[in-house]
Amino acid sequence: MAEAAPRRGKGRPDDGRSADQLFDRELDHLPPEARWREWMHRVEATIFAASEPVNRETLARIVGKSCSIDLLIDDIREELRGRPYDLVAVAGGWKHLTRPAYADAIRSAFGTAVGGNGRDVELTQSEVLVLMCVAYFQPITRAELSSFFGKEISRDFIGHLRGAGLIASGPRSPTPGAPYTYVTTKEFLLEFGLDTLRDLPDFEALEDAGLLSKDKFLGGDVMPDFAAGQEDVGDETSE
Repeated sequence: MAEAAPRRGKGRPDDGRSADQLFDRELDHLPPEARWREWMHRVEATIFAASEPVNRETLARIVGKSCSIDLLIDDIREELRGRPYDLVAVAGGWKHLTRPAYADAIRSAFGTAVGGNGRDVELTQSEVLVLMCVAYFQPITRAELSSFFGKEISRDFIGHLRGAGLIASGPRSPTPGAPYTYVTTKEFLLEFGLDTLRDLPDFEALEDAGLLSKDKFLGGDVMPDFAAGQEDVGDETSE
């Protein structure tokens, strides 16, 4: 008796080609205008469906080789003009984010502060200041953070920021004892709507605007109230 032919998996092409190989990226059968429109729809649908920012390499898999992703994104953003959300370059990719003007409406609807990334965001002023310090001076140790603010930055405080995914351990410091350093994360970029750390406000511009003094910052003379009255930066606990 002849052996039965092996059954093919559900949805597997009969000619041995993968589904990816059969996916038509180029759309050469369409006129240019219709092709561009279809590429726009594919990119917007992919970004909409993703829970994380979608990078350029991922989008290149669904459009033709000759397609300029930047121009495509520009056209999508133009069509979203006037909508309550936008397509934003953030954390190394693109993501749909609600516009800041609707933050109060979203907060009222959900009863909490919800960031554009969909996460509940509750940061104290102290946490924002420490994050700013880490962002500008990373990799940085806890002892260096403490010297900047003139008050011991507790391990619990660092642990809270790590638990929120906003900072992570960096390389060991070359100083005695080789303490851990801390760096910001992709989640930090997403939380603050930054594409890369290069999008942080220029330190010199902040100084020129009278909003920050680098000398005072490095000398531990930033925000005196931080050292005097912040209970959330406190005593030592286990690492």
